[in-house]
Amino acid sequence: MEFLILFFQLLSRLLILPIYLLDFLGFWRPLNKKIFPYVMEKIAITYNKKMHQYKKDLFSNLGDFASPSGEIVLLEIGCGSGANFQFYPRGCRVTCLDPNPNFQQFLSKSLAGNRYVQCDRFLVASGEEMSQVATASVDVVVCTLVLCSVADVDAVLGEIKRVLRPGGAYYFMEHVSADQASWCYCFQQLCRPNWQFLFDGCDLTRELWKNLEKAKFSKMNLRCVEAPLMKLISCHVIGYAVK
Repeated sequence: MEFLILFFQLLSRLLILPIYLLDFLGFWRPLNKKIFPYVMEKIAITYNKKMHQYKKDLFSNLGDFASPSGEIVLLEIGCGSGANFQFYPRGCRVTCLDPNPNFQQFLSKSLAGNRYVQCDRFLVASGEEMSQVATASVDVVVCTLVLCSVADVDAVLGEIKRVLRPGGAYYFMEHVSADQASWCYCFQQLCRPNWQFLFDGCDLTRELWKNLEKAKFSKMNLRCVEAPLMKLISCHVIGYAVK
């Protein structure tokens, strides 16, 4: 089975050989960094339509972690185009963080449609190294569809715990690996190399629930769902963890 997967992975790479050649010549990554935000903005619209109720339910208790004044200091890692803004309650002061500076231009559109959300600043940084965010300085961290593509999941979770105040919450919604005994997992394996290459490092086969358990938050509210999406990314973990 492993040989067959490797064989078909090689065949699939041949299908996008021109893009691999562009990468070899040094053109693909700079180009993808500019194109990717446009692609993700379109994907986010479709994703939000299909996952609207899941997101609405997920963020329904976000106000429970507000300060006594009712204000919520919120950090969103991998903010992208601001697709989560519509689900935030009033009183949110948001710091947006993304390693791709080209997403910043898309945030203004989301902010215009959600004027009650205040964006304090946009930081160009990775989730593994958020030194620009002070320790224990935020009430809530939101990170959705991001852990699939970071270089070090455990390092990101460690940084999330660092920046959260005691009793603060981390909200997540991530696609994960299918059951390894399923045909879906075989297809994830087949598509994995090209998928990672085209979608900014996104890995279809991460078992992120293991990383979340390993992070040892004081409270974990996690559920696994079969999302109404294409089969490759339909397996999701959704929930929140309290520091």
